[in-house]
Amino acid sequence: MKKELIISHEDERSKIALLEDGRLFELHEQEDNTDFVVGDLFIGKVKKLAPNLNAAFVNIGYSKDAFLHYQDLGPQYLTYKKFLQDTTSKKQQNSSLKNFEIQKEINKNGLIDKVLSKDDSVILQITKEPISTKGPRISTQISLTGRFLVLIPFDKSVSISKKISSGEEKDRLRTLIESIKPEGFGVIIRTVAEGKKVAELHNDMNQLIQKWETAFKNIQRNKAPGKVLSEEDKASAILRDNFNADFVNIYCDDEEMVDDMRNYLEVIAPERKNIVQFYDKPTPLMEYYNVEKQLKQSFGKHVNIPSSRGAYLVIEHTEALHVIDVNSGNNISSGGSNKEHALNVNKMAATEIARQLRLRDMGGIIVVDFIDMINADHRRDLFEHLKEEMKRDKARHKILPPSKFGLIQLTRQRTRPEKQIKTQEENPNADGEILAPIVVVERMEEVIRNLIQTEKGKLFLHVHPFVEAYLTKGLMSIQAKWYLKYKKWVTIIPRDSFKYLEYKIINANKEELMSYSN
Repeated sequence: MKKELIISHEDERSKIALLEDGRLFELHEQEDNTDFVVGDLFIGKVKKLAPNLNAAFVNIGYSKDAFLHYQDLGPQYLTYKKFLQDTTSKKQQNSSLKNFEIQKEINKNGLIDKVLSKDDSVILQITKEPISTKGPRISTQISLTGRFLVLIPFDKSVSISKKISSGEEKDRLRTLIESIKPEGFGVIIRTVAEGKKVAELHNDMNQLIQKWETAFKNIQRNKAPGKVLSEEDKASAILRDNFNADFVNIYCDDEEMVDDMRNYLEVIAPERKNIVQFYDKPTPLMEYYNVEKQLKQSFGKHVNIPSSRGAYLVIEHTEALHVIDVNSGNNISSGGSNKEHALNVNKMAATEIARQLRLRDMGGIIVVDFIDMINADHRRDLFEHLKEEMKRDKARHKILPPSKFGLIQLTRQRTRPEKQIKTQEENPNADGEILAPIVVVERMEEVIRNLIQTEKGKLFLHVHPFVEAYLTKGLMSIQAKWYLKYKKWVTIIPRDSFKYLEYKIINANKEELMSYSN
């Protein structure tokens, strides 16, 4: 699979798009002055306790207090508390944890008001960014994430990703990390460490130790509330978590960011640093690589399923959950092959749903209503296919088998606000809003593709003159591309009386086959 990273910087905001084989799978946005990012370390001050929630609200400098649940204190909370006190009082002179005295673990089923008090200072890490009216979610269990390793203070264990299956490789990695990890720290060996050389792992360990030293120095001179360590910028974090041999290009329109990414790759993969290229063309970067077009096509209530010949998803958002309905459109045929056909459409829908969850960063409970399938083997096949498609999703998720009603339920962890891209635009003919033209044209093509299968005679597409010009302009126009794809010429007729995105499809007998009015 060919991966490309597209990074555009404009108006003190970065847009980061991850393309897989040319299709948009992830979109991230980050403001330059964002101070509350997942992974950031802070010193916070307990503002108030909420015993009924077994939680506390902590001031970290954000407009809304951060939420700290008792379960997020972690068993080593008292050790972190002592470390913070010793460091700010200068009793702890360096970042080494070699001889630091580990305190008694707190009761995992304890009560918040038995451990925390109002105005206590705590060292913490953001685990979930502010969403809507809620402040950040935080934890006092600190971990520093690198390319291959995760460093955990006040721990001794070395654990290995379950996705590394080779027993021999696990033994090699465990022996190696045991020999280089600093005393007083635990390490999680990430999946991407499999097969890596000693020098690469050692280099990653040294970077994590440097991060901890930076945090220690900032703790010494910081007062609550205040940040003590920033997570990497979004582009570097995506490179850290996703970069592998599948990446073929990274394009960015900001020279300073290009230099930063090349420097980052110089450390983790020096032989690949030249795949980062500076984009300097008059057409905006996101437009040039069709990211804006794909956004218009991929967001909104209705989403077409690629290669399905008319099937689509209906995505609804409620207060408690998300509901996704798989609609076959005119795509389910009659006869004995219908069962197999329903399975095929459902599998295509599952692939698109996995993409939509990543792209929109949808979280919480998601219920999917697939096309009904009586065959138990087909339901099992669909379930396994969805699980396979979801493996590429980095977010923590759980998928339940189909219910007796044919519904599949899943939960997905979200650490950032869900993406909401507006796919409607101002109506130039009247008040209100209309679908984006690119979305209407895409649906128009879907309708034409389906009609061509049943209509043997000529087809006439009646549209607004502006749309007619858009569809027919140039030697390789959209109209010409339709002819090459479907081997049938669609005559396009401009209609002055039509609204901006109104259209009708008429056959040779002057019968109306389809109409749409915005």
